[in-house]
Amino acid sequence: MKPNSLLLLLIFFINGIYAQELTGTLKGKIIDDSSGEPLIFATVTLYPMNSETLIQGIRTDFDGNFVFKNVEEGKYDLEVSYVGYNSRRIEKVEIYSNKVTRQDIALLEGVTLNEVIVTEYVVPLISQDQTTTGKTITSRDIRNLPSKSISDIAATTAGVTSSDDGLNIRGSRSSGDIIYVDGIRVEGVNVPQTEIEQIEIITGGVPAAYGDENGSSPIAIVEDIRTIEKPKIHQPTKTNNQTQEEYPKIIENPFTLAQKTPLSTFSIDVDRAAYSNVRRYINNEQLPPKYAVRIEEMINYFNYKLPKVTGKHPVNAQTEYSDCPWNEAHKLLRVSLNSRKIEDDKTPPSNVVFLIDVSGSMNASNKLGLLKNAFKILVNQLSEEDRISIVVYAGAAGLALEPTAGNDKNKILNALEYLKAGGSTAGGAGIKLAYKIAEEQFLKDGNNRIILATDGDFNVGMSSDSDMETLIEEQRKSGIYLTCLGFGMGNYKDSKLEILADKGNGNYAYIDNIDEAKKLFEGEFNATMFAVAKDVKLQLEFNPENVAAYRLIGYENRLLRDEDFENDVIDAGEIGAGHQVTALYEVIPADVESSFLPKDIHLKYKRNKVSKRYTSELLTVKLRYKPIDKNRSKLIKTVVSNQTKKASEDFSFASSVALFGLILRESEYLKEMNLDDVLDLAQVGIGVDKAGYRAEFVEMVQAAKRITIAQELDEETVETDK
Repeated sequence: MKPNSLLLLLIFFINGIYAQELTGTLKGKIIDDSSGEPLIFATVTLYPMNSETLIQGIRTDFDGNFVFKNVEEGKYDLEVSYVGYNSRRIEKVEIYSNKVTRQDIALLEGVTLNEVIVTEYVVPLISQDQTTTGKTITSRDIRNLPSKSISDIAATTAGVTSSDDGLNIRGSRSSGDIIYVDGIRVEGVNVPQTEIEQIEIITGGVPAAYGDENGSSPIAIVEDIRTIEKPKIHQPTKTNNQTQEEYPKIIENPFTLAQKTPLSTFSIDVDRAAYSNVRRYINNEQLPPKYAVRIEEMINYFNYKLPKVTGKHPVNAQTEYSDCPWNEAHKLLRVSLNSRKIEDDKTPPSNVVFLIDVSGSMNASNKLGLLKNAFKILVNQLSEEDRISIVVYAGAAGLALEPTAGNDKNKILNALEYLKAGGSTAGGAGIKLAYKIAEEQFLKDGNNRIILATDGDFNVGMSSDSDMETLIEEQRKSGIYLTCLGFGMGNYKDSKLEILADKGNGNYAYIDNIDEAKKLFEGEFNATMFAVAKDVKLQLEFNPENVAAYRLIGYENRLLRDEDFENDVIDAGEIGAGHQVTALYEVIPADVESSFLPKDIHLKYKRNKVSKRYTSELLTVKLRYKPIDKNRSKLIKTVVSNQTKKASEDFSFASSVALFGLILRESEYLKEMNLDDVLDLAQVGIGVDKAGYRAEFVEMVQAAKRITIAQELDEETVETDK
């Protein structure tokens, strides 16, 4: 090699090193200005200062973070966009060589979709000849291309579905397909049908402005976004930034006059999902939406000291009657059920089908990643007699692991580890296949159960709440139980999972961290896996001689008609081995004048007077259940005295959890109480707390108090600014 050539190489090498040294890193976090919640998949673009020439555009991750690496030293403009929010441009951001510059940005809500043109931009496959010779697509070629309907685009573009509501864009499911709204790459958007003005299709090379990284993925482009005052993007139960989460509407149980309606009938509920879901919100420094707060599930997250179940019945009932902490004129009744435990060496063999959502929306560490780790804990509890199958579903359903002995743990764990997320969500197809496999492996004297793990976001085939309810009601006659496990955030569909568990003879839990998985599959394995009684119903008959009015706290979606109590055809809840169920009633005594007392409507024909021999009774509790292998129910009765007693530690703690739920729900039946009252009550009832769950509750209430104070300060600041 000539000396001049060596010199040139040396110069290039030195220049390369020098250029490399003059690069830095820009990182930050994009959040909602009002809630502080991270904005997932917000678009962050980098420009030279005072220029519109795009250098690089990226999206934020699941924690709202973004990173630009190897950026040349200098000053830049940073622009952030997110559907439903006002865009924001930060000017003169300085980046220094070999240093990290941090720029956190908060966005205000305000941008919406008013008039939209939807364009599908399809990138053709390039043959070798075309690569060599090149090909030009003219404007005339584009004009002559056929137009497409919304349903056409949804059918051919992964990550896009259509419905009566409009065009649903779910970028995380798109398997590499790219979605843009007005030039901004987005995910998780629903464009209303009425807001789409025009649809056309364009084919050709990817425009640089849209920044396709590999030049081969289809691009759907939604254009012509207008700004008006209120967002029109579909947000079923929006709270802060949880724009795609859905919770069933809850209307609180009112006070009922005992003279006119002495009976209160409901199905028991062993679900505990609401508590860990509320905890997830608070750990993310925001208060949950009120419909996410199901008070009965929060109370039942904890175990209480209850008498051991003995005798012929697998379940028993106890009561406690004391003063109501949040209304001194009222009383509080605690009704608790306890079920018989199963010794580990007496557990029946299990036929379990893991039904796992591996769609694109599950591609996150707190979804499929956490799911795998949770199921590993469960697998470690299995024995040689158990049989495990794995059914997965995304765009379609399939068998990922044929029935395998529980002691072949390596095979099961390898099958779990192999699972990857991608595609749409055919939940209905997955459920049907799971029941088919479970029926084929059915154990007559064993535990037959499907464990569904998902974020609940079904969008292919059967997907509505009513569709899911119909499907499960058809399947539950098989004698197969259904456990639903919820994962993730942002697009979480609590409403579907609750329906599935309620109608599928099973239970429902939300797993927000690995500790919750351990609690469920280690500490409460038998309670989660093995039912000891089915169709468990409670009916309380209040004595109007001593009770003016009463109301059941929680269980709003578990109420039954009074005549359903003795009807064995009516489905009700199941209770697992060692499970407990607690219900609280707020009672207005007969001699108390209360502002919450319903207005008495004078009737011409009144009920007969109560017999004198029952004047010392508050009520009668009737418990009805079916043995697991029977279809006729059995009845247990308990009479409750009208005498109040000093509240036990468990009574105080359960009351504190209920009060916390009432405050989060902004209950209309609560007088002036605050989170300090919850803390005081919880401290009284914390008792012996070996597992630390009650102490964790206290910490959660303290965190909620800090969030509340911060929100109040923000509101004061806004008011001052005005």
